[in-house]
Amino acid sequence: MNYIPSLKYENGQLTIIDQTRLPVETIWLPIHDLNTACEAIVALRVRGAPAIGVMAALSAIVVFRNSVKAGEAASVERFLEICNTLRKTRPTAVNLFYAMDRMSAKAAGLEGLAADELQQQLEAEAVAIYREDVELCDAIGRHGATLIKEGATVLTHCNTGSLATAGRGTALGAIYTAFFEEAKKIKVINTETRPLLQGARLTSYELVTAGIPTTLITDSMAAMVMKQRRVDLVMVGADRIARNGDSANKIGTLALSILAKHYGIPFYVLAPSTTIDTTIADGSAIVIEERTADEVRSFGERRTAPANVNVFNPAFDVAPAELISGIVTEKGVFHGPYDFR
Repeated sequence: MNYIPSLKYENGQLTIIDQTRLPVETIWLPIHDLNTACEAIVALRVRGAPAIGVMAALSAIVVFRNSVKAGEAASVERFLEICNTLRKTRPTAVNLFYAMDRMSAKAAGLEGLAADELQQQLEAEAVAIYREDVELCDAIGRHGATLIKEGATVLTHCNTGSLATAGRGTALGAIYTAFFEEAKKIKVINTETRPLLQGARLTSYELVTAGIPTTLITDSMAAMVMKQRRVDLVMVGADRIARNGDSANKIGTLALSILAKHYGIPFYVLAPSTTIDTTIADGSAIVIEERTADEVRSFGERRTAPANVNVFNPAFDVAPAELISGIVTEKGVFHGPYDFR
């Protein structure tokens, strides 16, 4: 099948699909400068941990190339400054830091090269990160599909498909693989994912476009569909996974993991190994991004709550390892106790 791409990199030009406009409009946004790149990440025009990492790597080389004036020498120091600025855009998704660390390390080893050669080698590294994510998604899809039985209904949360990665996706990647490559007759239930409706706007859009049977529910309906045995397994993505398997993902994931455990439904986390942060022992060390109050006070562009009401708006929560039936990476399906080193 043809997946909806989150970004395109052609002839040295980077464009991203503005996900804040989906599914009503499909707008491709060119990335030329650092301010545009950073704003796109912060405003969730590009989102999904793997996609953010790939986009940041490609943005770094585009911004670097465009910032060098005619006749001016390209500076490794300048490139490192660009990477450092991109690192500061969002705190939770580890793939961003992985990509910026990798690009920075590459640049540090290229000191003294002529400008053209420096840019070529940095571009090659960014493109390698892009292509590797496509391959990672394919492998995650294959491993994840083994967990989906014929006739199963999968509940998923937020968006973990091609819009969240450079490839077919993580949790949705497994669903795509099971449906298209293994011809399993499966169904999906996807949550709307408040407050920004990534499930309703993006996952529903991907699945309907692909022709996979899906039913949209509000987040608060998850307990009911599990109690009624309408769900056979839960598959979600992750933005950062600790060494012990604690997994940070879109807010609401913790509740789903608790519900799945209560009702005896398998709960799987699917993510590339680049999402595993081996520097932290458990989820207590994961920094949880808090976003603006207006995301909760409004529904789309319409105010739905008093302008002065207090709001708590964490973007992520952490599902503890003991509630996770398995963690799927490109290397296979892992079961607890987890020890990622």
